[in-house]
Formats: sequence, C-alpha cells, structure tokens
Amino acid sequence: MNTSDSPSPQRRFNTRLGLFLFLVYLTLYTGFVLINAFAADKMETIVLAGLNLAIVYGFGLIVFALVLALIYGLMCRRDPTEDVATEAADAAQGDSK
Repeated sequence: MNTSDSPSPQRRFNTRLGLFLFLVYLTLYTGFVLINAFAADKMETIVLAGLNLAIVYGFGLIVFALVLALIYGLMCRRDPTEDVATEAADAAQGDSK
C-alpha cells in the first residue's frame, strides 16, 4: 500500500480516465434529457426498424455505458504496490492451508 500522501501515477491516470469517460457519457445523457424536455415530439420519430428515437437512444445509452465500462477496465493501470500486497496476501493464505 502506498504510504505517501500523494496518489501514485497509476491511480491519477485511472482517476482522469474515469472522469473523462464519465464526461463523455454525461454529454450523451444530457442530450437525451434535453431532447425529452424541449423537443419531446422528436422522440416519437421512427428511426430504426419501427422503433422510435426514445427507445433507440435509451438502449444506445445502456449499451454505450457497458462499452465505456469495458474500455475503462481494459485501460486501467494497476498499481504495482497493490500487486505486491495482493501477492503477499495470497502467499499468506496459501501458507495457512
């Protein structure tokens, strides 16, 4: 575990990445809310296979959130000190069996 007060470079990267991905999602979600608030009739427009914009946009947001979660999971960097702590805990657990 990192004993200094400042976060590790990996943790700072992970934080910035998470905030960036959150802002991307927030922008798309804000668009959805604004369309519903100020142009609700647009949501009734048929856009894909007989489905209206509200359904397509809503399901698109859900799928996009899952894609962003996968991107975050793949791009996150692990803190080497956390790896050492995990290995030590695993070794201690193995010794106690």
